[in-house]
Amino acid sequence: MVARMLDPKLLDDIARRLTGAMPPAARELQADLEKNLRAAVQSVFARLDLVTREEFDVQTKVLARSRAKLEQLEKQVAELEAALLKK
Repeated sequence: MVARMLDPKLLDDIARRLTGAMPPAARELQADLEKNLRAAVQSVFARLDLVTREEFDVQTKVLARSRAKLEQLEKQVAELEAALLKK
């Protein structure tokens, strides 16, 4: 059996049609539920002490620079040790 991917545009269209067919009270309930759910999820994420993608990317660059500097210093130490052994 071949699995088919659903077209996201088709799903968006169906969701838009269903939302449009809902009575106003149901749409208000949906909006309230989304707002409350969003607040609850944000609260959970805040308690998890997560970092943003931007902060993660900055720290990744800092770590890469630190690793490069460490490799350079290791090389210098090895050269100095070799020079001391020759004396």
